[in-house]
Amino acid sequence: MNFCSDNTAGAAPEILEALGPALSGAAMPYGNDAATRQLESALAEVFETDRLAVFPVATGSAANSLALATLCPPWGSILCHRGSHINVDECGAPEMFTGGAKLIALDGEHGRLDAGTVAAAIDAAGSGNVHRVQPSVVSLTQATEAGTVYRPEAVAAIAEIARSRGLRVHMDGARFANAVVSTGSSPADLTWRAGVDVLSLGATKNGCIAAEVVVFFDPDLAADTRFRRKRAGHLFSKMRFLSAQLNTWLADGLWLRLARQSNGAARRLADGLEALPGVRLQHPVEANEIFAVLPDPMADRVESAGILFYRWGDGSVRLVTSFAITDTDVDRFLAVAAG
Repeated sequence: MNFCSDNTAGAAPEILEALGPALSGAAMPYGNDAATRQLESALAEVFETDRLAVFPVATGSAANSLALATLCPPWGSILCHRGSHINVDECGAPEMFTGGAKLIALDGEHGRLDAGTVAAAIDAAGSGNVHRVQPSVVSLTQATEAGTVYRPEAVAAIAEIARSRGLRVHMDGARFANAVVSTGSSPADLTWRAGVDVLSLGATKNGCIAAEVVVFFDPDLAADTRFRRKRAGHLFSKMRFLSAQLNTWLADGLWLRLARQSNGAARRLADGLEALPGVRLQHPVEANEIFAVLPDPMADRVESAGILFYRWGDGSVRLVTSFAITDTDVDRFLAVAAG
C-alpha cells in the first residue's frame, strides 16, 4: 500500500476506457479536434458560465506557471503561502515562466492565507516604488498543502482585498475536486463567483494519466496564453488525448466521485489514528491529506510492514489517500499501527 501521494495511483478505469476511441482514427491536431471543443462546453457547464478560456496541459507545474505568467509581469510579485506548491515544489518554474517575478511567501495557520495577512503584505509592498517588485497576484492553493480547504467566503474575502488593490487572483487547484467535495460548494462558488481570475484545475492526482487544464474566467485575460503554452512546449499535437480524459473525468460527476472516495478514505484513516494512543493530528483533515505525529515504534512498525508514506521534516508523517485506496487498505494500516 502506498500513502506517499495521490500521484502514486494509476488511472481510473473510466479514464482508460475513454482513451480507447481517442487513440484510433484521425483528428485535427493542436486542439482543433472535437474532444477539445467538447471540453470547453463541459467546463462551461461545470462552472456555470460560458465566459471561459480553456488550455489543457500535461502537468500542474505548467498549469500554475503559465497562469501566473499571464497575470504577473516580470517586475511583479506573487503573494502565496509559505508552504504552497509554487513556492516549495516547482523548482523556480513560476519565476522562470514569468521572466523573473518574485514569490512573496506569507504565513498562515493550517496552510491557509487570511485576508488580513494578505492586506498587510500588499500595503507594505511599496506599490509604485520603482525600487520594489510590484504586488500583482495572490495565489491560493485549494485544497492546501496542509490538507485543509478554503470555503467560498474565505476565498471571497481574500479576493476582495486583492481586487481593491489592483491584484489578480490565481488558484492552484491540483486537488480542487477534493475541496469541492469537502466544502459541498459548487465549483462556481469556489472560483469566479468568489473573485478567482484563473484556476489551474488538476486531474492527474484524481484519476487521469497526465491531464490538467488552465481555466480563465475572463477570456480577455488569456489573450497571449496560447502563445505562452506553445513556447513552453505544452501545446500538444495530439491534444485529444488530454481532452478525452478530461471530458470523461467531468462527465456524470466522475471527478467528484473519485474525490469523494479519497476524502472518505482520509477521514476513515484520520479517525482511526486519533483513537490510537500517542497519535496527534497537526491539521484538520478536510481533504485527502493527513499530517500526524506518530510514536516512533508505531511509524517503524508500519514501515516494516511495507506500507509506504513520507516522514516529514518536522517529525510528523504525511499520509495521502487516493481514489484507489479502499476501506480494506485503511483498516490494514490501522491494524498494523495498533500493533
